[in-house]
Amino acid sequence: MGGFEDDEPPSKRARASSVEPASLSDSSFYLKSANPLGGTMARPLTSQGKEVMVGSKGVIKRDEFVRIITKSLYTLGYEKSGAILEEESGITLHSPSANLFRKQVLDGNWDTAVITLNTLGLLDENTVKSAAFLLLEQKFFELLRNGNLMGAIKTLRSEISPLGVNRKRVHEMSSCIISSSENVLLGFSKLGIEYSNSRFKLLEELQKVLPPTVMVPEKRLENLVEQALTVQREACYLHNSIDGLSLYIDHHCGKDQIPSQALQVLCAHRDEVWFLQFSNNGKYLASASNDKSAIIWKVDEDGEILLKHILNGHEKAVMMVAWSPDDCQLLTCGMEEAIRRWDVESGKCIHVYEKTGLGPMSCGWFPDGKQILSALTDHSLCLWDLDGKQADCWRGQRSSKTSDFAVAKDGKLIISTNRDSTILLFNRDTKQERLIEEEDTITSFSLSEDGDFLLVNLINMKIHLWNIRNDPLQVKQYTGHKRCRFIIRSCFGGSDQAFIASGSEDSKVYIWHRGSGDVIETLSGHSGAVNCVSWNPTNPHMLASASDDHTVRIWGVKKAAAKHRYPGSSSSSNGTHMNGSANGNGFVNRCNGSRGK
Repeated sequence: MGGFEDDEPPSKRARASSVEPASLSDSSFYLKSANPLGGTMARPLTSQGKEVMVGSKGVIKRDEFVRIITKSLYTLGYEKSGAILEEESGITLHSPSANLFRKQVLDGNWDTAVITLNTLGLLDENTVKSAAFLLLEQKFFELLRNGNLMGAIKTLRSEISPLGVNRKRVHEMSSCIISSSENVLLGFSKLGIEYSNSRFKLLEELQKVLPPTVMVPEKRLENLVEQALTVQREACYLHNSIDGLSLYIDHHCGKDQIPSQALQVLCAHRDEVWFLQFSNNGKYLASASNDKSAIIWKVDEDGEILLKHILNGHEKAVMMVAWSPDDCQLLTCGMEEAIRRWDVESGKCIHVYEKTGLGPMSCGWFPDGKQILSALTDHSLCLWDLDGKQADCWRGQRSSKTSDFAVAKDGKLIISTNRDSTILLFNRDTKQERLIEEEDTITSFSLSEDGDFLLVNLINMKIHLWNIRNDPLQVKQYTGHKRCRFIIRSCFGGSDQAFIASGSEDSKVYIWHRGSGDVIETLSGHSGAVNCVSWNPTNPHMLASASDDHTVRIWGVKKAAAKHRYPGSSSSSNGTHMNGSANGNGFVNRCNGSRGK
């Protein structure tokens, strides 16, 4: 190893008349009718229960419970079922006034809707004004769209402005009066809606303003269920399940969901394996070795790891690999020698990157996939276009033997070690520099998927977790692994990256719970230092480790059925698969890595 140093309603649900009421007293006409959106005049049945509360703990109000179920049925399109539930339970989804209000909104009867709004029993004047503003705003844009400019101006001046609500929006509406019809459509777009279904969207917006006792919020039942599942998931200490949470049982993950069984041992390398990394889509694995080669492995549909290409051409040990954002290309970095870019499908070398008198120490891709970055032996960071032209270079940023760096997904933040115990966070746009000051020499680090956390390995056998969203803050420490001489790498992994894994010089793989810092698994099987680990980003049940024993081990969860055997693999005494020459047909595909033009 390299030394450090998801039918019409029943006839009883007759649709409400479209005749507008002459006064509020006429609204009693609507109490005998309803619409498909809910609100049948329910008739209490003799079978109706008298319980006010339901549930074993007596904390759920029966009428609210029934209403959100009814609402969910209508939302799902089960209008007959919703109507039957209202009738059988004797609990209406909405009051007669609320049903009338909803119908007026959908029919575009804005003036009568404003009148009905004031009969809904709203006590908060601000709520009434906010709801009236939404109604009149819709009226305004529909008048404009229909070419009624004077009507729109009158609505804005005499109805909307006196409300004294959302002055900024009123100014935006004023600008639409002197503009083309395109600005009318813009007005709807600013609401996040399309004209064709804007009234339905308006109802959703009104539901956010009006009390839930007046209008039951959309998808309330779904939201409650999602909240319950989220609470269960967050309470699951070892959550690492591939399958979604079930509504049938309470959720709980045990240690059997942590990849702790050695399912395969990959033996194609002839020397120490220093680095490995799964592709972004989780369909490939690449490994780098002191044998001057890199290997691309394919993750089969059943989870088998099959050898795809052996990449030869480096004159020195291959220190690391880096996948392109689209996983179609791979970079390999020869120690202080050259960087090679490979086509993953064919295994051919596309380009060789060299700098006279200097050697690369690491390599990586910019998020756009159009440029690559490398740390060089003169402690500089260089940015190259794919054709090899140097695009940028940051000199004097580093004075450390550690060559690790990371680039945020937006391409703005570059993270690198600039001294042995200091990490520099450099913003390319603002030129702002932030520093992480560590307690000891840094040997390696890795960036979380969301870009907010940095995992830092130290020479003193500690791993620190830093929050770098704002000012850097150390939030957790992980210990227990061994490191004396070599560069040992760690990684985030598992479902929502809830775990930390690391190699160790005692030939083991250590897995910690990210939140608590507790060691939850120690994986034995390697016979040499474990230099690097990589967790499959799309399969939380797959973890890979690279070792000085010349092998790569694939760790997974226990399987009920025995693994399928394939050409070129054999079974070892512990039931793992020894693989070094399988390409689905028993042949090894060797690539010489000759220079691309």
